[in-house]
Amino acid sequence: MSAVATPGGAAAPRGLMAVLFAGVFLAALDTAVVAPVIPALREAFALDHRAAGLVTTVFILFALPATALMANLGDRHGRRPVYLACITIFALGSLVVAVAPSYWGILLGRAIQGVGGGGILPLASAVIGDALPPARRGRALGLVGATYGMAFVLGPPLAALAMVLASWRWIFLANLPIAAAVLLLGRRALPPRAAPAQPGRLDWSGIVVVFALLGALVLGLTQVADAWAGVALGPALVLAALALVPLLAAIERRVPAPLVPPPLLARRQLVLAYALALGAGIGMGAVMYLTSLAQLAHGVSEAHGGFALLPLVLCSMFGSMLSGRQLHRLGARKVTLAGFALLALGYGATACTGWGLVGFLAATMPAGLGIGVVVGGALRGIAIDESPPPLRGAAQGLVNIATSIGTLLAVSGIGALADWAGSGAHGFAVAYAAVAGVMAAMWLLALALARHEPARDTAAALP
Repeated sequence: MSAVATPGGAAAPRGLMAVLFAGVFLAALDTAVVAPVIPALREAFALDHRAAGLVTTVFILFALPATALMANLGDRHGRRPVYLACITIFALGSLVVAVAPSYWGILLGRAIQGVGGGGILPLASAVIGDALPPARRGRALGLVGATYGMAFVLGPPLAALAMVLASWRWIFLANLPIAAAVLLLGRRALPPRAAPAQPGRLDWSGIVVVFALLGALVLGLTQVADAWAGVALGPALVLAALALVPLLAAIERRVPAPLVPPPLLARRQLVLAYALALGAGIGMGAVMYLTSLAQLAHGVSEAHGGFALLPLVLCSMFGSMLSGRQLHRLGARKVTLAGFALLALGYGATACTGWGLVGFLAATMPAGLGIGVVVGGALRGIAIDESPPPLRGAAQGLVNIATSIGTLLAVSGIGALADWAGSGAHGFAVAYAAVAGVMAAMWLLALALARHEPARDTAAALP
């Protein structure tokens, strides 16, 4: 790969994008293979559904607050050492999972994976903002989004093949050579310091409050979705998380190097980007129940449920690449409006269950395109353009956090709404009609984004 010019005129190292894409693919592939592995874990450790679900919950519980921490460390100490540290931590977690003699070892490894995986995508996006000129950022960010789609296409069949030929442990062991290659190439390809170090001591009080706030929010939203947890604990945890927000704001205004820099929440375009990232997360999370709708409304068997999502995933990859290529020419506003319009159309069409299986598959295609567009380069491009270079990591981290919270809201909300609206296909049809309404509301919110202007090489000073 040829070198690319940075905004400041320097050349980005060869192989930079390969290192970033490989790291993102590593984290995304692990997310994609967990679902096929869960039945094997249940059999190996005699787990019930609740215990098996913790394999995913623990990862999210540690990944979400680690996102803010790793992004902050990248802003303070440069992207390269922190990005490589995240890859190393993720590989260590994969090894712990692969050799775990008990279920508790699995959960420990997933927690370690979450700490490392939480920083990979925001740091990769921040490196793209530092190393590439505005005209090339959108395409690179779009390819990052397409990398996630590729992982979800390749992950399930690769996981199935590994379990047929060997065992589920080899699925996690396969992360190690990929991580080793990223570490070897990254030491040469990643810029030694892509951002100035931030002054001041590490914001320990902010770290504690962020971990407590996001931890309570993750557990609260997860337990709202699980009937076994009861109706009181989940909402109580969500309220506890909301109660910590004023405390976090007060702490971050007083420290010299805050974990969540207040200036990133003082600029209108950035706040809009975070709100829209929340909506993008809802659009992503809504995919989880589409297989249930396909089974209940259209008679798709459980064994073939994953194939019903193949058109959506392929369209998502195409949407990410296409929107990334057009981002610099059209601007983030038009691209984001197109993405949420496609999501509203697609999810609204899936709620119409009378069209049969072919109609269902056709309806998932605009939804897939919309997901690819909204999680591609547009919102991350806004975060890059509207934040100063020293805070780009934190800005990308907030996009990640908002997207993850939106995904959890979708998972808990759709299940609860479907149960409330009645069992079977009708309940899910009502839930997806509601999702379409949320996507339409996000389209209206995106109208407030600034109209397209030529992207800047350096961000304006924040108020």
